Amino acid sequence: MKRKAYAKINLGLDIVGLREGDGYHLLRMVMQTLQLCDIVTVERVPGKTGIHTKTDNAAIPDDKHNLAYRAAALLAEEFGIEDGIDITIEKHIPASAGLAGGSTDAAAVLRAVNEEFDLGLSAEQLMDRGIKLGADVPYCIVGGTQLAEGIGEKLTAVEPALRDHGVLLVKPPEGASTQEIYHDYDLSDHPSHPDIDGILDAIRTDDFDGICSRLGNVLEDVTIPKVPVIGRIKDFLKNEGADGVLMSGSGSTVFALFRNKDRLAEAARAAEAEFPDADVIQTETISNI
Repeated sequence: MKRKAYAKINLGLDIVGLREGDGYHLLRMVMQTLQLCDIVTVERVPGKTGIHTKTDNAAIPDDKHNLAYRAAALLAEEFGIEDGIDITIEKHIPASAGLAGGSTDAAAVLRAVNEEFDLGLSAEQLMDRGIKLGADVPYCIVGGTQLAEGIGEKLTAVEPALRDHGVLLVKPPEGASTQEIYHDYDLSDHPSHPDIDGILDAIRTDDFDGICSRLGNVLEDVTIPKVPVIGRIKDFLKNEGADGVLMSGSGSTVFALFRNKDRLAEAARAAEAEFPDADVIQTETISNI
């Protein structure tokens, strides 16, 4: 069974507090699905035991450290699955990029195992299990344009969802550790916050300029000093005529929104020349998965 596992960007990312008890960051994020995707194949193998993962990227582990493996293991343990589960991942989403590459693969595995083994779980039930794997997994199960709150598990669909807007991704070779970035974020040092409500209003009224002018991510102040090339990429894309530019998630990918897709293609060629070691990817927003 093949599943597409779609990348995401954050049009807005704000940290509004810490959760009592465990200290997890409380978030308000505007999440958006992209056409860019991995291809995840999940096969039920009778007569074989255990979970086996394989990717075409040597930098990604094939064992229990792979989030897709852990997604299958979670359901296998809960439902007493005895047959083998083979998982093959064809990677197109860069790793350590702020694009939810690991989370979206895990979400695809949850959906596929649910269907392959006739577990009968609803999307909401899969999301309840997905949050145990990571904050972005519940979103990746449903996709589209969503307001994510709490630690990422409280989702509200935003209508009409964004679709067909051109997006240019530039991912430098330097990655960013999500855990490290969030650990180093200090609420007291960030009195300014992105206008999440303004972004939502602009989406609902199809105000593309309003979306672009309000893009904001509080984690940029932490990640850019650690990975300075992110700042250079942002400035470069602005100079290339992007309508809006922002770092996605905890980094290190920078995305640029373009009204004109011909201009996007020109900027992509320029970015490839300026940042030859970076992944430069042309894609677009999609409204559902």
